[in-house]
Amino acid sequence: MKTYRANRLFNAKSCRCFDVAIDHGFFNERAFLQGIENLDKAVKTVVAAAPDAIQLTVGQAHFLQSLPGKERPALVLRTDVANVYGSTLPRVLFSRMIEAPVEQALRLDAACVVVNLFRIPEQPEVADQCIQNILRIKPDCDRFAMPLMIEPLVFQPNQKAGGYIVDGDPDKILPLVRQAVELGADIIKADPTDDVSVYHKVVEIAGRIPVLVRGGGKAPDKEILERTEKLIQQGAAGIVYGRNIIQHTDPAGMTRALMAIVHEGASAKQAAQLIKA
Repeated sequence: MKTYRANRLFNAKSCRCFDVAIDHGFFNERAFLQGIENLDKAVKTVVAAAPDAIQLTVGQAHFLQSLPGKERPALVLRTDVANVYGSTLPRVLFSRMIEAPVEQALRLDAACVVVNLFRIPEQPEVADQCIQNILRIKPDCDRFAMPLMIEPLVFQPNQKAGGYIVDGDPDKILPLVRQAVELGADIIKADPTDDVSVYHKVVEIAGRIPVLVRGGGKAPDKEILERTEKLIQQGAAGIVYGRNIIQHTDPAGMTRALMAIVHEGASAKQAAQLIKA
């Protein structure tokens, strides 16, 4: 029965998903709010470009779900809040799940829930909290036929990178992705590898579980489009991008460009023509 909801996420023709993440305000970082200060406006802009899904929190999902009509993107509900993204980390790190997450997702008519699985150097307690979150939500996802997206996220040391910088080492990404699958993920949301040409190994290690690729930090259009093209060619089932859309000068155009790559097999060069100069 999870397939019924998952069908709302994946395009009928391409069988791929483009999920736009606009849940950044959950994490109490000023820099994350750039481009989404007015979330109502941001959601409507993205909705107009018609991605498959939009990722939001319990406090902001109404901006999507209150829109009239039946053509709006599906809701992916963020279920956990963390304080691990700052350039200067607090004394104690945490990753906490909202109460009754699947029940809240059902009330909000979500098509999927998403939860983090962090690997942060010298912070095993946070990894433990993430695993406990997953163990807690998984039975309810199965009981109520709610697809579970797990987000394996490997960090570089904060003292080295100076904030939220992902580690694209496949030797770290691969086992964490596999752990997420072993914990019962229905969908994986994973980082790109530093060497994009080896991403097929991430897809392989996930087995039959579809892998959506995270966008990560803000990058130039050419880099994002070319990377996305290579990832899709290697079997990625779609993408989950946030700041590279919401902080773009033409978020609707960037959404359409990425959708052309994900769903129509367009090249990066062809897709770039859909973005306003």
